[in-house]
Amino acid sequence: MFKNHPKGLLLAALSNMGERFGYYIMNAVLALFLCSKFGLSDGQSGFIAAMFLTAIYVLSLVGGIIADRTQNYKGTIAWGLIIMAAGYVLLAIPVLATPENISWLLPFTVFALALIACGNGLFKGNLQAIVGQMYDNFEADAAKQGPERLKWAQGQRDAGFQIFYVFINVGALVAPFVAPLLRSWWLNSHGLAYNADLPKLCHEFISGNISANDMQNLTELVTKVGGDTADLSAFCTQYLDIFNTGIHYSFIASVVTMLISLAIFLLSKHLFPTPGKKEAAVAQEYTEQEKQTMAKEIKQRMYALFAVLGIAVFFWFSFHQNGQSLSFFARDFVTTESIAPEIWQAVNPFFVIVLTPVVMWLFSWLTKRGNPISTPRKIAYGMGIAGIAYLFLAVYSSTQGYPSATEFTALSDSAKAGLKAGPWVLIVTYFFLTTAELFISPLGLSFVSKVAPKHLQGLCQGLWLGATAVGNGLLWIGPLIYNEYPIWVCWTVFLAVCVISMAVMFGMVKWLERVTK
Repeated sequence: MFKNHPKGLLLAALSNMGERFGYYIMNAVLALFLCSKFGLSDGQSGFIAAMFLTAIYVLSLVGGIIADRTQNYKGTIAWGLIIMAAGYVLLAIPVLATPENISWLLPFTVFALALIACGNGLFKGNLQAIVGQMYDNFEADAAKQGPERLKWAQGQRDAGFQIFYVFINVGALVAPFVAPLLRSWWLNSHGLAYNADLPKLCHEFISGNISANDMQNLTELVTKVGGDTADLSAFCTQYLDIFNTGIHYSFIASVVTMLISLAIFLLSKHLFPTPGKKEAAVAQEYTEQEKQTMAKEIKQRMYALFAVLGIAVFFWFSFHQNGQSLSFFARDFVTTESIAPEIWQAVNPFFVIVLTPVVMWLFSWLTKRGNPISTPRKIAYGMGIAGIAYLFLAVYSSTQGYPSATEFTALSDSAKAGLKAGPWVLIVTYFFLTTAELFISPLGLSFVSKVAPKHLQGLCQGLWLGATAVGNGLLWIGPLIYNEYPIWVCWTVFLAVCVISMAVMFGMVKWLERVTK
């Protein structure tokens, strides 16, 4: 797999895999954890989670600028891992949220998330920039052997970023299981069982805002999980404490994986290039006319980059619903008694790992037949495939007559049980979303590395992540629609976003292909 790629690719991928493993442990449960920990509504927790994801990617711009200006990419990456580890340490501290301490405990949790976002901003884009620089050097070496060898080397870049992306998802595949398993283990060790609906009901009971119907559901569920209904106030406090402490302990695993990722990076950093320094050495050799030509080319490339970034915003707005409205859908509308709703997020990385070889083979087969698909065209197809996922969900939810999530969760347990979807609905949805992701995310990274000026690689990778930030900043819209309107409306909104983005991208394809030749 790595034979025809730069030597440092494997170690860069392993370093990224460790960081992503720790990140996805937390991200898989974040929105639901904020609900169960503090009694926040779906909309409130969704907003905090969306702002956290936005901050991660916005700060990648800052991290890219720092690395570009200091030319110390490796040091910036190492500090990013250290700061992230500190944030996870704070998240791992198990403190029971009460009406008396929530005024400082919630900001404390947000501060821990802010540290993680800052560290991620220093790490993520700059490691991707180093991978892009590896391929710049790889192609420069190939050019010395002739134009045919150069053409071959240029064709390896997309495949290299797809391989890099697979390793990200190896961590993402395992990570969603960690928090739910530790949570269930901690509950079982205290003679209790897991139930996704109980935290919300416990918070409503403690706050005195529980309805008569929910009171009946609470009593039934307390007995079901092995609790005592004699003192519901004591039970609710105990259950919330044990439920969330198990999740806190899972963040210790995130700390460990950050340190492993740091060790891999530091031990292998001698294999990585140092972007910027070589370019500075030859800058004075250009004539004035050459500089003007280069400036014009850079301007065209940046226009192309921003055009693709605009499409990326809407893809991530739709795709990252897997941590928002799709997680809430798994919790509320899908039969998940034996599988925690957070674990369904592992379906996506599983499909990434399984489908990446298939997608790579498809692209390679088309190239050998003389019909290669350009990177911009692949991205356009990806938006269409994402639209298929939401078309499926919209049609299914409409035919089932699903109301808004607020109306559905107010029904009795027996009524909800007869309406809930089977797990296959989520599997089909994630299949199409993951296929779309493979057409867009790793190839978007490859596209950025192609068009980015050599002295702005960190910044341009940060811009790609910045587009992701804008998309993530809109994520709260999903839970808002999901709770207020029949849920087919929510899925139709995302369908429309994907279809419009696909049409716009196809309209720009020929121009983008010319710019990136």
